[in-house]
Amino acid sequence: MCSCYVSAMSKSQFVCQSCGAVTHKWSGHCDACDSWNTISEERGAAPASGAKGVRLPKGRPSRLVGLKGEDAAPPRIETGLAELDRVAGGGFVPGSGVLIGGDPGIGKSTLLLQALAALARRGRRVVYVSGEEAVAQIRLRAERLGLADANVLLATETNVSDIIATMSEGEPPALAVIDSIQTLWSPVVEAAPGTVSQLKAGSEALIRFAKQKGTALLLVGHVTKDGQIAGPKLIEHMVDTVLYFEGDRGHQFRILRAVKNRFGPTDEIGVFEMSDGGLREVANPSRLFLGHDARPTPGTAVLAGLEGTRPLLIEVQALVSPSPLGTPRRTTVGWDGNRLAMILAVLEARAGIAFGQSDVYLNVAGGLKLREPAADLAVAAALLSSMTDTVIPPGTVLFGEIALSGAVRPVGQTEARLKEAGKLGFSAAVMAAAGETPAAPGIAVKALENVADLTAWAAAQNRGLRRIA
Repeated sequence: MCSCYVSAMSKSQFVCQSCGAVTHKWSGHCDACDSWNTISEERGAAPASGAKGVRLPKGRPSRLVGLKGEDAAPPRIETGLAELDRVAGGGFVPGSGVLIGGDPGIGKSTLLLQALAALARRGRRVVYVSGEEAVAQIRLRAERLGLADANVLLATETNVSDIIATMSEGEPPALAVIDSIQTLWSPVVEAAPGTVSQLKAGSEALIRFAKQKGTALLLVGHVTKDGQIAGPKLIEHMVDTVLYFEGDRGHQFRILRAVKNRFGPTDEIGVFEMSDGGLREVANPSRLFLGHDARPTPGTAVLAGLEGTRPLLIEVQALVSPSPLGTPRRTTVGWDGNRLAMILAVLEARAGIAFGQSDVYLNVAGGLKLREPAADLAVAAALLSSMTDTVIPPGTVLFGEIALSGAVRPVGQTEARLKEAGKLGFSAAVMAAAGETPAAPGIAVKALENVADLTAWAAAQNRGLRRIA
């Protein structure tokens, strides 16, 4: 066999496009991530380190330094959009790589174009490179958003080498947007755009350029049907910050969430409202997630929640109705279904409230997705309210974690939660008895030991209220 043919064959490998696992032959199933039909053949990949016959060149030692230093941190690049800067940790760090993902049509390109225009109007050099839209299409969007006067530099290109050469001309841009990373391709890799090899090569080259020139690089990524950024997790490990743009098309509100940030807090959120003029910042998100019905109704409870460092008041809605089915429904929107099943089991075992013959529906108002365990107490209260057809007293917030034993456990940032409740006119709070109870002027605090205390408190509060049929 010809040696050149053997050499060419050695450069071919099969890579899973979901997790990046490498195999030596094609298979319809990836054993690493349990995905189907995600393995494709790629050529031009470098041999793995440690392979037979591969020797690393002799390196040179690097200078070792201590943790304490006198180097001043570079100032962050503030876009002028307070919600976006908040999620980024106070602005984007020069030389950092940021990956932002979201569903198609959620508003990623609109938000980034608004941020670039705000920076351009303040005299900063910004670049928007699109691999999916023509320049004329971007200009039409800018004109619709009222951004046509901003000096945003546009380009339509998918070749990574050409993109780097374009941004290298003249002064390096302060902020550059690449929309999207799945369309990029590198001439040094023999693979189709969007494959693992192309994603890795393109991301490495662009991030290297950003760190050398001090440019804050924003990469737009597609998402899968599961809501995860498409491609292997390798890309998320390469960048400094990962942002998810969430929202329901049935709501006009959008939530930008940080899930990774090397230069700031994670789980921070920014709230925007979609309008004819683009995305508008929501100054008081708590009013967004609260219901507007002045009359209290059964099955609603207000959670004093926390997203990152931001306290939010969120309305939790529950509906418990007799089920005609042998297996009752358990439907959740905005909350973990497994968590709901646990709360139902605890209420039945520890408080004697049976849900076995009832359908249970749970919804978080405003399209927000709750992740913190502090919502347990508010969910349990909403379920009890709907089950007994009584109302939770108006002006009451609830927060606390429920254990399998039925105990109500304390959660963090109690003072911030109570301050947010007092600012919006709430006068009572129900929380865990354990832990410290900070002073909250104007708010009466009710401390609970377990879920049995919750049912007793709800019954006592509703004795003087008219029953709602």
